[in-house]
Order: sequence, then C-alpha cells, then structure tokens
Amino acid sequence: MARVTVEDCIDKVENRFELVLLASHRARQVSQGSQITVDRDNDKNPVVALREIADETLSPGDLKEDLIHSLQKHVEVDEPEPDHSSLIAADQTADEPAAEEAADEGVSFASMSEEELLAGIEGLVPPEKSDDF
Repeated sequence: MARVTVEDCIDKVENRFELVLLASHRARQVSQGSQITVDRDNDKNPVVALREIADETLSPGDLKEDLIHSLQKHVEVDEPEPDHSSLIAADQTADEPAAEEAADEGVSFASMSEEELLAGIEGLVPPEKSDDF
C-alpha cells in the first residue's frame, strides 16, 4: 500500500527527500493529535500522511512552511531600523569638539554636568559589610 502511495506523491512533490521530510512531519502532527483529512482505513500515521499528500487534501507548500517554522529556534521580526542621520545631526550641534568627532564616526556620548555627577555620587550608598567573606 505504501509503495503505491509514494508513487502517487511524486507527482505532487518532485524531490523524494523533501517528500520524506514533509510526510514525517505530518505523521508527527497526526501522532500529536492533529485532525486527519482522509479516512484512516487502519493505516499507520506515515501512510496516512502520504495519502493526505497524494490526495492533495494538504498543500505541500503549507506543510513545508509549517516544517520550517517548527524547526526555527529564533524567529526574526523585520522592524524598521532607526534613522541614524537625525542622531548624528543632533550630536553635531554640540559645542564640544569630542562630540563632533564622535558624531562623525556614528558614536554618541551622553553629556553630564559636574553638578549632576556630584549629585549622583552623593546619592550612592556604600554596600554593607558582612562577615561571610
């Protein structure tokens, strides 16, 4: 029975290796409880998966996308990159020459006045000493 099913599937999926990948992925889905789209007829999950591909109840393209998605560990999201030209223009208006050089290289530094630095240092609390060390 499986030989005839494989021969029927070659028309839908040209590459036999890809057919094995898609059918095995679908068989795993069926074993995890996914609904089957053909009659089981006392067949095992791999044969059911091949019959689904042969009868075109499932699209090989959809199966391939689902397989790729299941194998991905990190899914990249395409987000627009920030506009660096506005950051460089803002840095070039600074009065300090170091800020101008950094802006030319695409690096920006936060500037802080001496009073802000002293206020930040006064707000720090030293860690308590313990006898553990």
